[in-house]
Amino acid sequence: MAGIYPITGTLQNYAWGGEDYLPELLRFAKQPHTHYAEWWLGAHASSPSTIKIDGKSQSLMEFLMQNPTALGAQSRATFGDELPYLLKILDVKKPLSIQLHPTKRQAESGFAAENAKGVDLKDPKRTYKDNNHKPEMMIALSDFWLLHGFKTKVKIIETLKTRSNLTALLSKLEERNLHDFYADIMQAGQAELADWLLPIVEANRAAYANGELTLENPDYWVLYTMEAMEIAPQKLDPGLVCFYLFNIVHLKPGEGIFQDAGIPHAYLRGQNIELMACSDNVIRGGLTPKHVDIPELLKVVDCREIEPKIIPVAPQNNGSFTYQTPAEDFALENVRFDAGFSLNGTAKNGMILFVMEGALQLSEKSASLELKQGESAFIGAQTDYRISGIENGYCVLAKLP
Repeated sequence: MAGIYPITGTLQNYAWGGEDYLPELLRFAKQPHTHYAEWWLGAHASSPSTIKIDGKSQSLMEFLMQNPTALGAQSRATFGDELPYLLKILDVKKPLSIQLHPTKRQAESGFAAENAKGVDLKDPKRTYKDNNHKPEMMIALSDFWLLHGFKTKVKIIETLKTRSNLTALLSKLEERNLHDFYADIMQAGQAELADWLLPIVEANRAAYANGELTLENPDYWVLYTMEAMEIAPQKLDPGLVCFYLFNIVHLKPGEGIFQDAGIPHAYLRGQNIELMACSDNVIRGGLTPKHVDIPELLKVVDCREIEPKIIPVAPQNNGSFTYQTPAEDFALENVRFDAGFSLNGTAKNGMILFVMEGALQLSEKSASLELKQGESAFIGAQTDYRISGIENGYCVLAKLP
C-alpha cells in the first residue's frame, strides 16, 4: 500500500531519562518530576506508534497487519509481515545497565525455551521478550559517552597495572582468557568487589567532588555511577569493574557507532538517535536493579578484543547521506535541507521519516504533509515521494539497506 501518512510515536518514562530534552524536541508540555527517556517510532508489539489515515488513528502494527504490501516485497520476503526495525530518540541522564543482545539463533532458542517453561512475557525475570536479534546503531545528538566492547588485553593490563588494588585482577587475567576472566568478575562476592573497588573510591573521592577527574578516566565513571544509581559501598555491583575492562567511547555530535550481537555496551550520558532490529531482547550485565541472568549472559557475551569503529558525521551540506553499518535489518538516511532544497526518492520498502530540526513538506502524487521538528511520517512501499525544505534543518529516514 503506497502513500504517506502521519505517525505519532510513544514515550518511555524510564528512571534514567532526562526531564527536558524530549519535551523540547517533541514540543509538548513536560510534567514536573517526570523522566522522559525514549521516543519510539515503529511497530513493536509492546509500544507501537499510531498512524493516521483519513482522519482516523490506529496502531501502526494493526495497519501493517491489514496492509502488509506497505512493507514492500523485499521486506516481506526477508522479514515476514512485520516492520523489521525500530527507531528511537534517547535522552540518557543516568547510566543505563550494561547489556548485550543475542544473535537471531540465540533469540529463537531462548524465546522458545522460556515459553516452554511457561514464563510470562511480563515476568521481570524473563530474559527473551521476542524471537529476534537486536543489532543496533546510534548517532550522537550531543557529546555522548558509552561503554563498547572489551578493550584489548594489552590495554586492560595497562589499566589494571596503574591501580595497586587491582593487581589481584591482573594475575587473574594473566592466567585466564577474557571470557573466563569476565565470568570470575561477574560471579565475584562482595568481599572481593570491596577489595577491588573501595580503595579507588576512597582515593578519588575528593578529586571527583572537585571535578578534577577527566571523563576518559574509568575512576570517574565508577564514582559517578555509584552516585547516580545510589549504589552503596556495602552492596557493590560487579558491573562497576567493567569500566576498567571495556572501551570508554566519547562520540561527538553527529558521530555514531554500531553494536553487533553479543557486544557488551552501556550508554552513560547524552542524547542520541538509535535504530535497531525490531526487538526488545536485552541481556543485562550489571549496573541495574533489574534481573541479571549470569548463565545466559556468559553464554551470549562476545569477549572479542575491540578497537571501536566510529561512524563519521554526515555532510553538513544539502542532500542525502546514508550511514554505513553491517546491518541487514535497517539503514539510516540523513537528509539535510534549506528552504529552497528538494529531494526526490522512491520507497522500495516501508520507511519512517522523523524531522530532527526545521520544517519540510513531504509529498507524493496525491497528497502532501507539512512536518516540523519532532513530527514523523510513514512512507509506504512503492511510493514516489519528494522532500522539500520549508525551514533549514534535517530529517532522518529509517529504512532497509
